[in-house]
Amino acid sequence: MSDTAKQAGKQQWVTESLHAHYAQALRVDEMLYDSNTEHQRLKVFQNGQFGRILTLDDVVQTTEGDNFIYHEMLTHVPILAHGAAKRVLIIGGGDGGMAREALRHTSVEHVTMVEIDGGVVDFSKEYLPMLSDGAFDDPRLNLVINDGALFMKENTEKFDVIIVDSTDPIGPGEVLFTDTFYGHAARALTEDGIIVTQNGVPFMQGDELTGTLRAFQALFADASCYLATVPTYAGGPMAFGWGSHSDKARNASLADLEARYAAAGIDTGYYNPEVHKAAFALPNYVKKLFP
Repeated sequence: MSDTAKQAGKQQWVTESLHAHYAQALRVDEMLYDSNTEHQRLKVFQNGQFGRILTLDDVVQTTEGDNFIYHEMLTHVPILAHGAAKRVLIIGGGDGGMAREALRHTSVEHVTMVEIDGGVVDFSKEYLPMLSDGAFDDPRLNLVINDGALFMKENTEKFDVIIVDSTDPIGPGEVLFTDTFYGHAARALTEDGIIVTQNGVPFMQGDELTGTLRAFQALFADASCYLATVPTYAGGPMAFGWGSHSDKARNASLADLEARYAAAGIDTGYYNPEVHKAAFALPNYVKKLFP
């Protein structure tokens, strides 16, 4: 048994030791898959509270139970703030949840999804089909198996929204947090385009947010972040970086967001226009992380 799993009577628990002084444990009711891909150690197990849980190198990536919060906030916030997004780029997101939410917008004409590990996609289709919910069969989706940083460097297309659905800046995900990567992304945005990123839990991982914001302040007219609480991303609310060449999108009025949300006709479990506006209200400890 690995040092990330412990036996308590007949109960097995997987412990995620992402932080130096803090960990979370999740009960394994049934281990469904445990193997190495080309890049990472991949596990899926059943949990009574969160359903199926996917981990990479024993770090929780997504769960059947609470993934909707993360995926909704990284897609609907930029898409509805933009108001006319037709082309979306997703870096990462191999489980298909991000594509699922982006493609719920009938106004979105094309989604390019770049995932470094084809094994994660194949695995997710088999073991976590509820996450993609048919997204991989949508003709608007172009799935590219490639390194996200390399794709961004060589890309010549323009996108209205870029979503960086990366792992934390360790291993394969590390390169997606560099100034060079963000610079290539900035050039790939349309005039009113928006880039959003996952930046971990700032109470525990403040340097991660500060690093992204430092790059965004140099590249974008509008650089900020917003928050959402995802139970399995433990340690406080999660931060999502926000960059745009214009501050128009972040300052979209509540009335405009309500109209766009109604027109989209989507049913959400976490996102609504009020939450959208409130997510940009930051506590002081997060504000102090701005460079």
